[in-house]
Amino acid sequence: MISFTLTDDYIELFKLIKVLDLVNSGADAKQIITDGHVKKNGKIELKKRAKIVSGDKIQIADVNILVK
Repeated sequence: MISFTLTDDYIELFKLIKVLDLVNSGADAKQIITDGHVKKNGKIELKKRAKIVSGDKIQIADVNILVK
């Protein structure tokens, strides 16, 4: 499990994926979201700019991310 600590009120989903270096580019992050490979709190999230806040759990393939 990866733990990510917010420095603002929220982070957009594609930016979180990019900041954690799970993809090579922001475009790649947006593509895996569009393709339905990302879950937010157990449900598929298709919004690239979904606001991720403290307490959210993100899952991409076998990678789990807890946002604090």
